[in-house]
Amino acid sequence: MGNFKVEKTYQQINDKIRSGDVVVVTAEEMIDIVNDNGPEEAARQIDVVTTGTFSPMCSSGAFINFGHSVPGIKASQVWMNNVPAYGGVAAVDCFIGATEPCEDDPLNKVYPGEFRYGGGHVIQDLVAGQKIYLKAAAYGTDCYPRREYETTLTIESVPQATLCNPRNGYQNYNCAVNLTNKTIYTYMGALKPKAGNANYCSAGQLSPLFNDPLYRTIGLGTRIFLGGGVGYVTWHGTQHRPDVKRAANGTPLTPAGTLWVMGDMKQMSPDWLVGVGIQGYGCSLAVGLGVPIPILNEEMARFTAVSDDQIFTQIVDYGNDYPKGKSSDLGQVSYAQLKSGAITLNGQDVPTVPLSSMVKAREIAETLKAWITGGTFELGEPQFTLPAP
Repeated sequence: MGNFKVEKTYQQINDKIRSGDVVVVTAEEMIDIVNDNGPEEAARQIDVVTTGTFSPMCSSGAFINFGHSVPGIKASQVWMNNVPAYGGVAAVDCFIGATEPCEDDPLNKVYPGEFRYGGGHVIQDLVAGQKIYLKAAAYGTDCYPRREYETTLTIESVPQATLCNPRNGYQNYNCAVNLTNKTIYTYMGALKPKAGNANYCSAGQLSPLFNDPLYRTIGLGTRIFLGGGVGYVTWHGTQHRPDVKRAANGTPLTPAGTLWVMGDMKQMSPDWLVGVGIQGYGCSLAVGLGVPIPILNEEMARFTAVSDDQIFTQIVDYGNDYPKGKSSDLGQVSYAQLKSGAITLNGQDVPTVPLSSMVKAREIAETLKAWITGGTFELGEPQFTLPAP
């Protein structure tokens, strides 16, 4: 494992979970423990650190098997509550993406569009136990002769419903401003002209990948809190970029690592999977995600003690530079500054707006802590960890 003074294994920590002797703290609690005792002693005392984040995560969706009809159908087009789902999977399997709008949505024809209902809302309604209207169309085959099918679904009636999110838990993200003379509408929210606001999206010191910045413990098979139930990291997420500039503590200074996650929607809750309409931009899904970090050694204790004043991101102009693919050089800010309510840009105070809920992030970390201390949640040892720098 390396030349560490403290060394633990996943098996040892899981044995302590089963025996009720495990010591678990949240990432925010770990900061003071390491500051007061040092990373080596903290690693002896603490077994697991829990993290959490809750924010819009556009690269989300669900594989739904809606069950065979009589006679059978090989669905090539599928709609769920009038939201198109992708039918090119198998006869009665489909994938509904969080960002797919309702088919009769006016989009941005009336600008800025409101995007009141889309794939993310279908996912929330399904896990809430509501009835979902499904319509399917097909060209007909000898084995699946039916050409049209309409029915209602519930989370209980479908054979399988699997949340499959190709890119969640972004390790850092831009602080967005707008330097033009008009309000713009982006996936980072509405941005007022002349840097009237600065929007950001991260739980900072509670965010999962900030607490394992070099991906020592997270990878294929890591068991996580996902959407209110138990899920897994199944791959590195799309746009995973480990080779970026980093601070001395290992945390990236720009967008970096991402997670591909999956889980059984039948276990999940509408409190932690929430359909979102982003004005002028589109639909999304706010996802609750939490990762337990095993304290295998003093290095992991040090990583999990990172605080908001030690984590930095870049200020990016979304009015002109970002849409044109240009890099912005507007400065760097810490998450402590962002969470203070205002930053300074070009000599002016700019109010900050979080798209990520710290209240929800803390609740996820506390829930995961309770699951582990209660013996109902053991750590999943990854088969291999995420691609690292």
